[in-house]
Amino acid sequence: MDSNTLRAFLAIVDQGSFSEAAEQLHITQPAISKRLAALEAQLGAELVDRSQRQLKLTDAGARLLPHARRILDEIHNARIALSPRTREVAGELQIIASHHIGLHHLPSWLRRFKRDYPQVTLDLQFMESDAAYAQMRKRGAELAFVTLSDGIDPNFKVYAQWPDPMAFVVGPEHPLAALEQPTLADLSGHAALLPDTSTGTYRLVSRLFMEANLPLSSQMPTNYLETLKMMTSVGLGWSVLPVRMLDSSLRVLPVAHSVARLMGAIGLSGRDLSGAAQALLAIVEQQEPEAKRGRI
Repeated sequence: MDSNTLRAFLAIVDQGSFSEAAEQLHITQPAISKRLAALEAQLGAELVDRSQRQLKLTDAGARLLPHARRILDEIHNARIALSPRTREVAGELQIIASHHIGLHHLPSWLRRFKRDYPQVTLDLQFMESDAAYAQMRKRGAELAFVTLSDGIDPNFKVYAQWPDPMAFVVGPEHPLAALEQPTLADLSGHAALLPDTSTGTYRLVSRLFMEANLPLSSQMPTNYLETLKMMTSVGLGWSVLPVRMLDSSLRVLPVAHSVARLMGAIGLSGRDLSGAAQALLAIVEQQEPEAKRGRI
């Protein structure tokens, strides 16, 4: 099987359209259709059902999919293995960062990285952590800096991790700000401004209230922590935010419960990192004082 036909097949699957797949690979739509047809002729099986408006894999296509990804991963690994170890760190590095990491961690890493490795071209994508995991499965980047989920999928490898301590906060004029030692019961009587229920942060906070058998009144969920900070600062409710985001617009509530997320750098298991990716990880480990080698 030709690697170009496999790339065409995967692009069609991942993009869900021939036109978007062609755009991703910088070829024409007739060319990508020809590549898929050639692969199907070689295998003697239809891989993509074109009879419906939304493209779907046939049974044969579903069986081929994991093999196609592994084959291209091995080609990628072979290229890295055959590269001279003395070669300059250069080329393109595709990375993904969650919005929070992109605002509060990434700038200092990239400032150092661009100074030390000017030959590297960075391709940055910013998205929520859940979306980042999905994009990584499609080989949309080499590294992703995300909030680590409770149970890491074995398809991913954690290269570095560090805690992100958080605090219960309110605006200065909120009634809870006047309490010397507020409890979860006190917080339960007020609106909570938290990320979506699918996020790790929400699950951490929700678990505390469930264990205390208290209701959690979550309102206006958004995964943009800067937006949550703004809404909290004007008194719309209490929230739980990373300590490094706190400033004079917020008041920390001395609640007798600690909350911390785990942030980290992930890659794909079975897919080796380029020299550029390894160089960036080395900078991350130097600049994050609590960063540790990955747990996988």
